[in-house]
Amino acid sequence: MIIRYALFEGEIHPGREEEFRAFVRERLVPLWTKFPGAEEIRVLDGMERDEGAPVYAMALAIRYPDMDAVNTALSSDVRFESREITGELLRLFTGKVHHHVFQANEYSPAAA
Repeated sequence: MIIRYALFEGEIHPGREEEFRAFVRERLVPLWTKFPGAEEIRVLDGMERDEGAPVYAMALAIRYPDMDAVNTALSSDVRFESREITGELLRLFTGKVHHHVFQANEYSPAAA
């Protein structure tokens, strides 16, 4: 399986955290769940980090079965619509957004 991350490296403007998170829930999640081939959408809100580590306000993780599905989603109309709306979200944020694609390998924890 493939997971494509959008990492929001930086900070939400002080006092606008709930507005940022509501915008994501109400305006972007409905679009992200329409990406063709997407099997799971996770929005991860940054909470804590190691001392000295970069700040990630949010990470978006979308799981796809394979790279063909990723490429289909990246060329879809809904992706272009979500990019436009993400531009509005970035007015509440100082930083940069970058994307990473990972091959996911899952392992179960050992039984006690």
